[in-house]
Amino acid sequence: MKKPPVIPIILILLFSGSATAQAQEILLLKNYRPVSIYNIPEAKVARAAYPVTDIHSHDYAQSDAEIKEWVKTMDEAGIRHTIIQTYTTGKSFDSLVEKYRPYGDRFELWCGFDYTGFGKESWSKDAVAELERCYRKGARGVGELGDKGEGELYSKPTPGKGIHIDDPAIGPLLDKCGELHMPVSIHIGEDQWMYDKPDSTNDGMMNAAVWHVNMNVAGKLNHEQLMAGLAKALEQHRQTIFVACHLANCCADLSKLGLLLDGHPNLYADIAARYSEISPVPRYTLAFITKYQDRLVYGTDMGMDGPMYRMTFRILETADEHFYATEQFNYHWALYGINIPKEILSKLYQGNAAKILNRK
Repeated sequence: MKKPPVIPIILILLFSGSATAQAQEILLLKNYRPVSIYNIPEAKVARAAYPVTDIHSHDYAQSDAEIKEWVKTMDEAGIRHTIIQTYTTGKSFDSLVEKYRPYGDRFELWCGFDYTGFGKESWSKDAVAELERCYRKGARGVGELGDKGEGELYSKPTPGKGIHIDDPAIGPLLDKCGELHMPVSIHIGEDQWMYDKPDSTNDGMMNAAVWHVNMNVAGKLNHEQLMAGLAKALEQHRQTIFVACHLANCCADLSKLGLLLDGHPNLYADIAARYSEISPVPRYTLAFITKYQDRLVYGTDMGMDGPMYRMTFRILETADEHFYATEQFNYHWALYGINIPKEILSKLYQGNAAKILNRK
């Protein structure tokens, strides 16, 4: 039997190195799924440390059976109360009221603004009338309004294209919200990496191309301009409570949100869907949360499944280090537990929401 040729070890090493280098060249960023190499403690948090009000959720359930399953998941996780931000008015809002009515106070619905007929002389009066009607049907807040630079885009059935939160035309609506004690939840712009060029230097490159904000649009406002508009609305409508969604998308520089909070006692902020943005810098984040512990509220905005809730608890409650949640958040960076003290957690989970919802 003929023996196989002897391959010098140096050739094996060179080939192996070449294959590895080739793999690096062809690996797609979307397929990058790092696994932590550290053998370190991992906390298991099945249930929140305190009863929770989730102030930022949406109409995810597609059937009564799914709502029942959602309630079961909420019970297991310690979610006492969920705010459904519907965006809607009219018959659509009414149908959602009926959909969630059997579950009592486990769910609370917030409506949108009705921009139908905007610009007509009677619009403001009609829009306020619809807001009052939604209130009588059960709406206890407004949201989620959203402005990524070209005007309010979330409200249904008619978005407020070209209309920003400081537009005098919607002043009567905001004043009515204050009168009825209906908090206004608003999404302002996006986080910094969505504005940055989606190239090799972008810290959010995993999603940068998909979520990139195109600023080459005439009249489109950037994040700083949107924040200035919010500040103006806060000043003009001091009796109205506003909730800035997603930490006002200031995760890369929370001091910007801090300035707004310092100057406007009618502003709060939720942390919904920004867990992966704040957990890579846990000490910086904890310092901010500690300073503004009376103005921040828990939210999810990420569906209704148990693993999602448990991941938020792990990030907020533990001191876990260098772990990944790529399937949950689709980011490539490592996450860290913020390890928020219990007395602050109780405010974040429920205490501050009770103030917003007038349930002291």
